[in-house]
Amino acid sequence: MSIGASIVLIAVGAILRFAVSLRSTFAGASVNWHIVGDILMAVGIVGLIISLIWMATLNRRDRYAATDRYDAAPREPRSMS
Repeated sequence: MSIGASIVLIAVGAILRFAVSLRSTFAGASVNWHIVGDILMAVGIVGLIISLIWMATLNRRDRYAATDRYDAAPREPRSMS
């Protein structure tokens, strides 16, 4: 999940939690939209934390990347004398 998707989930969850006062019935069960908003915000926060940790790890890995030994120019063969 990217940072943008996490922010969208947090925003939609906050709208459902704080701005919607609706209670509906879906397939015979009552849907509490405040709880749906809480769940979306929690998933968005977890996704945001995982994305930030992942980006920090990749950034650190690029800084200390090892050079490939096969990229160097070939050496001259040694003489056997």
